[in-house]
Amino acid sequence: MILQPANSKWTNGSGDLRWSHQPVREISGIDQSIRGSISGEGMAAVSTTLIRAFRHSALPRSTPVRCLATSTARKQWRGLRPVVAVLVGAGASFFAVKMYQKQATVHALKQRRKDEELAKAVKLTSRERRFIKFSSVEFDSQLYMTPQDFLDSVVESEPRPRLKRKVLTSKDLESLKSQTPPLKKGSSHMFRNLRDKGIISYTEYLFLLSILTKPQSGFQIAFNMFDTDGNQRVDKNEFLVLENIFSHTWRDKRGIGADGEEAEGEDPHEQFVDDDQGLQRRHAVDTTLLLHFFGRKGLDDLQYEGFKKFMENLQTEVLELEFHEFSKGLDTISEVDFARILLRYTYLSADQYDMYLDRLLDRIKHEQGISFNEFRVFCQFLNNLEDFSIAMRMYTLADHPISQDEFHRAVKLCTGTNLSRHLVHTVFQIFDEDGDGQLSYREFIAIMKDRLHRGFKSYTKNEGWDAFKSCVKQEMKYVM
Repeated sequence: MILQPANSKWTNGSGDLRWSHQPVREISGIDQSIRGSISGEGMAAVSTTLIRAFRHSALPRSTPVRCLATSTARKQWRGLRPVVAVLVGAGASFFAVKMYQKQATVHALKQRRKDEELAKAVKLTSRERRFIKFSSVEFDSQLYMTPQDFLDSVVESEPRPRLKRKVLTSKDLESLKSQTPPLKKGSSHMFRNLRDKGIISYTEYLFLLSILTKPQSGFQIAFNMFDTDGNQRVDKNEFLVLENIFSHTWRDKRGIGADGEEAEGEDPHEQFVDDDQGLQRRHAVDTTLLLHFFGRKGLDDLQYEGFKKFMENLQTEVLELEFHEFSKGLDTISEVDFARILLRYTYLSADQYDMYLDRLLDRIKHEQGISFNEFRVFCQFLNNLEDFSIAMRMYTLADHPISQDEFHRAVKLCTGTNLSRHLVHTVFQIFDEDGDGQLSYREFIAIMKDRLHRGFKSYTKNEGWDAFKSCVKQEMKYVM
């Protein structure tokens, strides 16, 4: 409790200030009010009331401050110090509370904005983000890649420097039609020859990515997916089924309901949806692939042989681009460059990456080189990696390492092609940890899957519950 003089008077006798002893009363509730949960306005009101009470009852208005220098006044001041301490403490507490509330509000606002941005980013898949990152042109608010953008997206980590995207007009699209060659003139240099003289939509981007990882045994299956009537020919409307499937998937993922059932004879482009990212717009545009497959008028048919040739040419073009990046105009690349190509899309740490290269440098005494044909056959084998993995699990039920001869035989069994002995030897020098001529196929397959997916595969963190579930799921694959 705090004591304050009440009904007391200051008397001025003989030039000294004197205190006339009068009964005192307790000011109850002040301490509890200050320590309790008082709002900002309530705290300010209490402080103002105490100051006024102190000013009117403790000191007369006419009393000068210098009178406190007397001994009597100093004694009385010591009695008033608890009241002053309460006032100062109340003001400091009020200021501290307000500052904390302000900081907490700002922190909460920043955290909320951060969470909203994160939630918005999570909605986009890795392929969607990469398409948006590399697409350099747009038309009617929809993003498109050029043929050069597509090549860059599969072999480069970052797009080429640019100030902004180029906005195309209808006149620009008309001029691009004359740049696109027909299917019969297709080659393994088509995308490099077109460069920026063409457009590729997001749906076609997904289609082209699937081609890069598809084994030749899957070419016929891919064609049959488009051939809805089974006549061994695919027309333009059948090909646009790809866009329809993507449109429905897009609606489902974002909770957008369809307006109704597809009408009889409806233009497939009408099934498109508008989205904020500009990946899918409700308009009909003749892209480079549509012009290449079905001609300028859209009346040509796509047959399996032409479709297969296109897929082979695209795979070869991307592999040539990677190979020539390291060959520097020569017919071969070094064994170390071959290792760099295999490891460039993996999620190895810098120390692990250097360990593989140093191991190969120590073991390869005479450089023989890897030809493009050897490199292409090996990459075709990687497209059959799932079949190879199943064969290895059946062949080595006890998870024993395999020799070079066993590896060579398994590749032949799964792909029908022969890897050169030198290429198999190089692979073993990269991945054989202890140099005993045996390969742990688990580690090899895990790294080669990274290479096959070209950085698009998502990974869980190596900690926490999600990592534990991922580990158990991975181990169960090898047990089953």
